[in-house]
Amino acid sequence: MFKDKLQPFIDRYNELSELLSSPDISSDIKRMTELSKEQSDLGALVEKAKQYIETADAIKENKELLGDPELGDLAKEELHELEPMLPVLEEEIKVLMIPKDKNDDKNIFLELRAGAGGDESALFVADVFKMYSRYAEQMGWKIEIVSTNEGTSGGYKELIAQIKGDGVYSKLKYEAGTHRVQRVPDTETQGRVHTSAITVAVIPEVDDVEVNIKPNEIKMDVYRSSGCGGQSVNTTDSAVRLTHIPTGIVVAIQDEKSQHKNRDKAMKVLKARVYEAELQKQLNETSSQRKLQVGSGDRSEKIRTYNYPQNRLTDHRIGLTLYALDDVMNNGNLKLVVDPLIAHAQTESIKEAGL
Repeated sequence: MFKDKLQPFIDRYNELSELLSSPDISSDIKRMTELSKEQSDLGALVEKAKQYIETADAIKENKELLGDPELGDLAKEELHELEPMLPVLEEEIKVLMIPKDKNDDKNIFLELRAGAGGDESALFVADVFKMYSRYAEQMGWKIEIVSTNEGTSGGYKELIAQIKGDGVYSKLKYEAGTHRVQRVPDTETQGRVHTSAITVAVIPEVDDVEVNIKPNEIKMDVYRSSGCGGQSVNTTDSAVRLTHIPTGIVVAIQDEKSQHKNRDKAMKVLKARVYEAELQKQLNETSSQRKLQVGSGDRSEKIRTYNYPQNRLTDHRIGLTLYALDDVMNNGNLKLVVDPLIAHAQTESIKEAGL
């Protein structure tokens, strides 16, 4: 019975309340923080579980009263109100019972790279960044460019941004992959539609506790920053390239005039990439569900297509097609895609968990 699955969560929540009020725990800050977080994570589920149990018990009581000459009609009315509530609460609880992704509350590094398509691909990086920037505004998040490598005809060969706010990773983690664009470039005189692709990486920001990189595992090179077309941005060796020797991961940052600031930024991105690489390795070993990896930028391994002539956006993983591309790209109304992706992932997780 579904009701029986809920009691252990309520019992654990009550046990945590008792533990948190004990003098032994209050003197251990680390343990108290861990238990407080566990209780906080259980809060919404326990509240819904109590509602479900109360509703189920009320339904049972009213069914027993149906034959009563005095209370039967009242019981029938109450059942008419209560019975539709139960399946709704059950679905809400199933979502809350899905094991939580430990990275969901984290800030992210968003990495956009031009792939197949040359100049048009670099221009599309700029368009997609604008889309994410407007979506971040709507969500009340803060977005900051960490590093850019400009294209020869505008746009960006590569752009790295940091996005901070509530639940950033939970909303944007399904954006990782190859995004394909179909449109007529400004330089196209015959009106032909061109296809190009970019890759998007969504990497959770990590702290020093989660990733420990030893100084002897890093090779640092410094060089002179240069702008688009080779013009000198700085006359000192302020640009920094960090190489993580065990994994071969390389991060180069040149946007700041200070070598120290560039190194700090590069270190944060490097730690996040090392963490993400380890995360992907674990996921590949434990799950067949890893469909959202960042690809090579080749147009064949796409997760989404943006077709400008038809004002059409298609997400190929869930078969979603929207004729609202202008709204998504210009207004940042990305929730039209993000919300169905999250709903689909939740449905799959519920099936996987056997709920």
